[in-house]
Amino acid sequence: MDTAAFCEKLVREQDPDRYFATLFAPAERRPGLFALYAFNSEIARVREAVSEPIPGEIRLAWWREVLQGQRPDEASAHPVAEAIRTTIAANRLPADAFVRMTEARVLDLYNDPIPSVNDLEGYTGDTSSALIRLASIILVGGGEPGGAEASGHAGVAYAITGLLRALPFHAERGQVFIPAEVLARHGARRDDILAGRSSHGVYAALREMRAMARHHLEAARRVSREIKPEASAAFLPVALCDLYLKRMEKSGYNPFRTLIEAPQWRRQAALWTAAKRGRPLG
Repeated sequence: MDTAAFCEKLVREQDPDRYFATLFAPAERRPGLFALYAFNSEIARVREAVSEPIPGEIRLAWWREVLQGQRPDEASAHPVAEAIRTTIAANRLPADAFVRMTEARVLDLYNDPIPSVNDLEGYTGDTSSALIRLASIILVGGGEPGGAEASGHAGVAYAITGLLRALPFHAERGQVFIPAEVLARHGARRDDILAGRSSHGVYAALREMRAMARHHLEAARRVSREIKPEASAAFLPVALCDLYLKRMEKSGYNPFRTLIEAPQWRRQAALWTAAKRGRPLG
């Protein structure tokens, strides 16, 4: 299997929303997008591949060195590393964005609290927002895609929505991505989340987090005209935020037991509608 096919398969298995969104991109741009999203999957899942934080930091450092042109022989033997290096060169992607992305993922390796909303927005900006920006550049062939502000807000909205969906998974492994200041504001306890206890404070904190995601989503929509039409496929996954957030707002929602998912056909329909209407943010 060549590197392009390997990356496409990996993204389809590990990141289906971005996979289906990429099918709306021109065929010649898809290999670059799949390489980018495969790289993102690799660094986002480092914690799952290691038993302790230090080996995870070493793995992330390996990725940084590869992206900076070091370890060429090892990179050539790794299909995702080879594909992303080729994609970076072909599209003149900014190397510093990849360095920040890998550095931000160190947070995933530990169970340290996130102190503030600003800290969370910084983390999601360096990961999710950066990914949208890089995908936009690929879609315009290495030029200026517009929509920098939209990328920032859209990435934060998509990431917060994803973190809320993954709340039970993160809690099980000792992580809480709700900022400590949000928990304190509502009298919620971190220990309740780790134990899977749905207190009034926890529900209130989650409502604030959903409101935060919607705030960034609306902010992105307000500046969406700055996005070049050719770059719209980079934003399409964000069109699914409403779908997921509405499921969290239904009566009977239990943050630790309700699976926040949608049938594949429903997600594909939402992506198709957003693409057809020229409104990639939904």
